[in-house]
Amino acid sequence: MTTDQAAGTVQELGKSLKSRHVAMISIGGIIGAGLFVGSSAAISSVGPAIIVSYTLAGLVVLMVMRMLGEMAVAYPHIGSFTEFARLGLGNWAGFTNGWLYWYFWAIVAAIEAIAGAKIIHDWVPELPIWVIGWGLLAMMTAVNLMSTGSYGEFEFWFASLKVAAIIAFILVGLVFVLGHDPVAHVANLSQDGGFAPFGVSAVLSGVVAVIFALCGAEIATIAAAESPEPARTIANMTGSVVVRILLFYIGSISLILMVVPWRQIHSGDSPFAVALETMNVPAAAFAMKIVVLTAVLSCLNSAIYVCSRVMFTLSARGDAPKALVKLNGRKVPARAILFCSLFGYVAIFASVVSPEKVFAFLVNASGAIMLVVYLITALAQIRLRRHLERTAPDRLGVRVWLFPAASYVTVAAMVAVVIAMIITPARAVEAWSSLAVVAAVLALYAVFRLGRGGKVEI
Repeated sequence: MTTDQAAGTVQELGKSLKSRHVAMISIGGIIGAGLFVGSSAAISSVGPAIIVSYTLAGLVVLMVMRMLGEMAVAYPHIGSFTEFARLGLGNWAGFTNGWLYWYFWAIVAAIEAIAGAKIIHDWVPELPIWVIGWGLLAMMTAVNLMSTGSYGEFEFWFASLKVAAIIAFILVGLVFVLGHDPVAHVANLSQDGGFAPFGVSAVLSGVVAVIFALCGAEIATIAAAESPEPARTIANMTGSVVVRILLFYIGSISLILMVVPWRQIHSGDSPFAVALETMNVPAAAFAMKIVVLTAVLSCLNSAIYVCSRVMFTLSARGDAPKALVKLNGRKVPARAILFCSLFGYVAIFASVVSPEKVFAFLVNASGAIMLVVYLITALAQIRLRRHLERTAPDRLGVRVWLFPAASYVTVAAMVAVVIAMIITPARAVEAWSSLAVVAAVLALYAVFRLGRGGKVEI
C-alpha cells in the first residue's frame, strides 16, 4: 500500500490473482529457454556431471527462496521482495536491489522478444526480426495493461504448457530408457570420458553457467502480493521449489544424457529436440520450437509484469518518478508498464543498430545482476532473522534451515560464483559489466537519494 502524494489518495494494487495463477507462476517460473535450449552449452562444456552443477545451483536458489519465505511470513505486507533488502539493510539496499532487479528483467524482456522473433522469422522470413520483436513486446504489454488477472491467466496457460511438455518428455524418456536396455542407457552417464570428463573445476564452473537458468522462481513472491493470502501462498510455494528443481531440471537433463551420448549435444541445439529425435518421436524439432516459443512468451509476459511491479514499488518509495506509481481503474500500474516496455523497444532497436556494442553491453551487464540481488537479499535475511529472534520469535512461521550456518554458506556460495565469473575468461566480461552497473546504481543513490529516504523501521 502506498500513498500517491500528488493526488493525496491511497494507491493499492488489486488482489485479482487467483491461487491457481500464483501456483502455476511459481511452478513455471524456472522453466524457460535456458532449460530447453541453453542447457546444451552447459552439457557440452561440463559433460554428464552437469547434473551435479544443476544440483549445486539448485541448492543456492532453494536457500534464497526459503529466505524469502521466512521474510514474507514475518513481514506479510512488504510488497516486492526487493524491499526486504531495504528493511534489513537500509534504503541504499532497497534502492539498489530494486533498480538492479528492474534492469535485469527489462533486459530479459528484450532478449526474449528477440528470441521469439527469431523463431517466428523462420516461418515468416519476409518480416524483419526487430519488427516481430516489437510486435511480441507490444502484445505482451497489452496483456499486462488489461488487468493483473489477464497476466495471471495468460501465464497460467503458458506455464501449464511448459509443465505439460516437461512431464510428457520425462514420461516418454522413461518408457524409452526402461524399454531399450536401461543398463546401457545409464552407462551413457559414465562413457566417453567418464562422468566428469573435464574434471571437478568444470563442474564448479558449470554452476556459473546454469544458475541463471534457475532464476525466476522469486517472481511468484511478487505475484503473491496481488493474491488474497500472500504470506500463506509464499510459505507454501517456497517449500516446493526443491521438487520443481529435481523434476524439471535434474530429472529431464538426466534422462537426456541417458538417451543421448553427451558429445552428440552441441551448444545452441535443443537437447530436448535431439533426445526426441533419437527416440524417433515424430515432428520433434517442430514440437520443440512450439514449446520454446511458449517458454519465451511466458518469460516476456512475466518480465513486463515484474518490471512494472518493481517500478511501482520504487516509485512509491521515492526511488523513481512519482508519476509511475499511478494506478488505472483496474488497479494496474499502467504508466510503470509502459515505461518498462519503452525500455524494451529501445533495447531491441539497439540490437539492430549496435548489436556488438550497445546491445552486447546491455546483455553482458545483466549477467551477474541476479546474483548480486540474491546476495543482498540473503544478507538482509540474516539481519532480519537475528532481529526477529530477539524481538518477535512468534513471527517466524517459516524458518531457514540450519540458521545461521546455511545462510552464511549460501552467501559464500554466491560470492564464489561471482569470483569464478571474474576469473573465467568466457564470463569475465559479464561479471565486470554487471559490477559496473551495480557501481552506477550505487552512485545514483549517493547523488539523488542519500539521506533522503528516512529511517527504515524493522
